[in-house]
Amino acid sequence: MKPEGQLLDLAVPRDRRTGPDGKSDREGMRMVEALLFASADPLSREELADRLPRGADVDGILEALRRTYAARGVNLVQVAGKWCFRTAEDLSFLMRRSTEEQKKLSRAALETLAIIAYHQPVTRAEIEEIRGVSTSKGTLDVLLETGWVRMRGRRRTPGRPVTYGTTEGFLVHFGLESVKDLPGLEELKGAGLLDSAVPASFIVPMPNDVEDLTADEDPLEEDGLFDDSQDLDR
Repeated sequence: MKPEGQLLDLAVPRDRRTGPDGKSDREGMRMVEALLFASADPLSREELADRLPRGADVDGILEALRRTYAARGVNLVQVAGKWCFRTAEDLSFLMRRSTEEQKKLSRAALETLAIIAYHQPVTRAEIEEIRGVSTSKGTLDVLLETGWVRMRGRRRTPGRPVTYGTTEGFLVHFGLESVKDLPGLEELKGAGLLDSAVPASFIVPMPNDVEDLTADEDPLEEDGLFDDSQDLDR
């Protein structure tokens, strides 16, 4: 078991400086390594800097650690603007026997997730318009349970439907720095996920997962927070 409490509460004098002999650099690398190893979630640069001695070169330490672990069984990677250790991609097959088999998402759920990722903020009715078929509330419930999708607010239209967007958990799971790293039109064609003969008018929107509500969104009310069955735009 990882001594998370001890490592995350590591007390470090704030008046230490990085010395010319590199000793403090090495100590800083050890500290960051310990913090990332102990944390169950990725840590931001700011969270790491808050635990290190004042004046520590956090960016330099992270880059040095990234290079150090580049050829090892675990790599230091940046996802959703934060840092964490991940199993090297070429060794992922070793983990398959030790991980629990997870229930696969249905085709409808995958399509809905993709639409939310690319078109957020988006309502249930807008999802249905893009898919061309109805979307059950159960499909959205499944995506909410995964922690990859969240309810953002309510659209300023009749019925005030709920708007949906992706979460930091979505970025972490798919190894993305931001939703802007999602594949574009040519990449989707190259991967065989789109017909190469799609209409010239077909476009893939530029994803945007900004947390702030847009001009046509209102905050969610506490009443009916988890219920969009009252949406009247369907």
